[in-house]
Amino acid sequence: MHEVRVAPSILAADFSRLGSQVAEVMEAGARVIHVDVMDGHFVPPISIGALIVDALRELVHGRGGVLDVHLMVERPERRVEDFAAAGADSIAVHWEATPHVNYALKAVRDVGLAAGLAINPATPLEVVSGVAGDLDHVLCMTVNPGWGGQPYIESSTAKVARLRELLGPGVPIEVDGGIEAETAGATAAAGATLFVAGSSIFGAPDPAAAYREIAVAAGAV
Repeated sequence: MHEVRVAPSILAADFSRLGSQVAEVMEAGARVIHVDVMDGHFVPPISIGALIVDALRELVHGRGGVLDVHLMVERPERRVEDFAAAGADSIAVHWEATPHVNYALKAVRDVGLAAGLAINPATPLEVVSGVAGDLDHVLCMTVNPGWGGQPYIESSTAKVARLRELLGPGVPIEVDGGIEAETAGATAAAGATLFVAGSSIFGAPDPAAAYREIAVAAGAV
């Protein structure tokens, strides 16, 4: 998570051939596979659960990759153990989804995983300061959470730059939403280090080529 990486989001993959699509982008160089989990409460859609993480764990770990889980669910602290047992390597919880953010981040660390704090576009960046010692990375939403394929919110670039000022150089900043080559380059220049890309990769005719294009733009490994 501390390397500069592009993280393909399987939310946009073809689930009838999920394993082969994940293998395809990993062969192209991806080492972080992003898993968007939605509960129909915190965000309207329902997506996937721990069973998918478990199904992918051998494929991803066997290729030297990690499973980066983004919990867009109410009270995420209640789901941490399920995803840890399924094979997650990092879990991001939303500031807006629980009244017990410190507890939720601690729950992730207590099971030996990297703890991420996700923040929505309208959430003030200053909330990060209060939990900076409890997190391993920050996930800055560059669209409103819940739906793939949304356009990038242009003000996000300045938000990432301000977040980098608040966090200093050592904390990874993950951006999620509307990420393709152009926005990956812009957010990289602002200080982002991990770039979640869904439809721009799996919606492309050649996902491997799309992955490589974004990785080059972001300066990713």
